Amino acid sequence: MPFEMNEPSQLLTIRRFRDLPEALLAKGSLESAGIECLLGDDNVVRLDWFISNLIGGVKLQVKPEDAAVATEILDQPIPEEFDVEGSGAYRQPRCPHCQSLDVSFEELDKPVAYVSAYIGVPLPVHRRDWKCHSCGREWENTNDQEGSSA
Repeated sequence: MPFEMNEPSQLLTIRRFRDLPEALLAKGSLESAGIECLLGDDNVVRLDWFISNLIGGVKLQVKPEDAAVATEILDQPIPEEFDVEGSGAYRQPRCPHCQSLDVSFEELDKPVAYVSAYIGVPLPVHRRDWKCHSCGREWENTNDQEGSSA
């Protein structure tokens, strides 16, 4: 059943995301829990991701009565380990400095990519680094940080 709202003002923005993939993951988490939600300004960001910060990012919106449960779902901690069918246990990568699980793999050198795209010659310069969103540390990729089977 599609999500229909007669009045967009009836929706409550519970999160804002600079990047569309993060917004889509959050939306999927809520939808899998049975909470209807919408992404605001997602098509604008799809068309020109440079203006995401200017417009306030992609907005995750829910009905006001679902806001508390939706926020609780999105605030759940990252699991340290989970079972992958056919592979066994998967251990999440951690920051070697602060031990946070809030890390991501950065394969694109964003400063070079942004500047080169701004001048009209996009250069996808690659690197293979991890970044911690808790302490801001970056470190090079090694096989033991990619997550391993226990």
